[in-house]
Amino acid sequence: MTFVDPPAPQPLQPGETPPSPSGTDLLTPGGQPTGWVFNPEYQKLVDLWLRVVPLMDQLTRSLDRPFEMARSRDVWDAPVAGRYVDDLAEWRTRLGMYRQAVLTAISDQAADTPRWVPSRAGAPHAFS
Repeated sequence: MTFVDPPAPQPLQPGETPPSPSGTDLLTPGGQPTGWVFNPEYQKLVDLWLRVVPLMDQLTRSLDRPFEMARSRDVWDAPVAGRYVDDLAEWRTRLGMYRQAVLTAISDQAADTPRWVPSRAGAPHAFS
């Protein structure tokens, strides 16, 4: 079973600029210009993604090698080998679903969190 990772939160790109001000912007009280900062809450999600993906990859690799070795008749040729391969396949599937759930949660939270926030306000994020 193959899982595709959801979209990752994007870090601040070189040259990326905050939203341009407009006359109808509700975040500019009294027509005062608003300064913007990259949302620290969004940056935490970017950092979390960058920490979690390598760990998930390491866990996947730790199951891949024993699984491939167990499937080879050069290593193990007995009836119990089939059950062992089935167990490893089940663990690989569970790990794939776990990876999907964790990365989807981070991706969904990032989608609901603004990238830029006014510098005078606290950093809002989804479900607050």
